Amino acid sequence: MRKTSRICLTTGLFFFSISAWGQTGNLCDLTLDGKVDAADVQAAINMSLGISPCTANIAGLNVCNVVVVQRVVNASMGAPCTTSLGLHVVSLTWAPSTSPVTGYKVYRGTASGGPYTLLQALGAVTSYTDTTVLSGQTYYYVVTSVNTSNVESSYSNQAQAVITVP
Repeated sequence: MRKTSRICLTTGLFFFSISAWGQTGNLCDLTLDGKVDAADVQAAINMSLGISPCTANIAGLNVCNVVVVQRVVNASMGAPCTTSLGLHVVSLTWAPSTSPVTGYKVYRGTASGGPYTLLQALGAVTSYTDTTVLSGQTYYYVVTSVNTSNVESSYSNQAQAVITVP
């Protein structure tokens, strides 16, 4: 289950939308009974053999194989449920510039108002996914546009993402 929060800001240069999500619950709890035990191991085995539908999201969405079985076995013995998914991500989208641009630059800071650090220079796409966020942190994002003369605009309005602790 993913928790999603959206922040939309309409002042400034860009329309921002932020989605922050993270894993809630234990993905190795395939029986959804609140614990990881032998029943989950059997469910993982059945899914990997094709006896029951593959609904796991441990090694990727609907991937059921020996890797999934081993991860559920490990979790049933007290180890953390190791997944191939990042624990948290922040997805940013914004409205395109009304002026011709060659791309955008995405910046992130940990204090409101900056300073900001460049995360990524993009082409003319209007979205970015930050997979490097950490639990319990608050991040502030701004975007700039780069015009056809390679001149960078000022920062957009700031958008905030609060990353929860699972």
